[in-house]
Amino acid sequence: MPSNSDLIAHLLESGYADARVADAMRKIDRINFIPAELAPHVYHDTPLPIGHGQTISAPGIVALMSKLLDVREGMTVLEVGSGSGYQAAILAELVGKRGRIITLERIEWLVSFAKENCNRAGYKNIEFIHGDGSKGHSAKAPYARIIVTAAARSVPKALTDQLAEGGKLVIPVGQPYRQDLLVIDKLAGGELRTEPSIPVIFVPLIEGY
Repeated sequence: MPSNSDLIAHLLESGYADARVADAMRKIDRINFIPAELAPHVYHDTPLPIGHGQTISAPGIVALMSKLLDVREGMTVLEVGSGSGYQAAILAELVGKRGRIITLERIEWLVSFAKENCNRAGYKNIEFIHGDGSKGHSAKAPYARIIVTAAARSVPKALTDQLAEGGKLVIPVGQPYRQDLLVIDKLAGGELRTEPSIPVIFVPLIEGY
């Protein structure tokens, strides 16, 4: 079976990860964020089911989204879709102890699962919230970065409103079985600049819970 080191080497070679993201992923073993029975598949670059119709994204997509988000130390980042907590842990490593991750999840069981996984990994700078991710979390806005790990049919206005000027939003947008991964920069005066990255397939972003 390949190892976490083998996986990260693949992500660097393929260009999905940069040096900072690779360093974070070396410290966060994916095996601690999946159901135990899936361990034989954990270091393959593929999504895996985590229950309740949800998945942990393929490591390549996690690495790419983290790279595109361009997270820096001390930032406050909003994540929509906690899943198993793997992406949140990587973001928590990237923002460092002075930074903070706010992660939203509509499925209550996954909130507990993600929190348990991240606490066990030693991350204290993550706040877990059970709620409708499409509405964001205005109480802690504005956010320097926002990442969405579920597919929206269009970019939720609540999220762009809660993005700080100079901030960046990474989100998959499109139809149920094919989306474009978009990188949205909020410029001075609130203007939005959108650049497509790669085609992706995510579970849908569902309003309400």
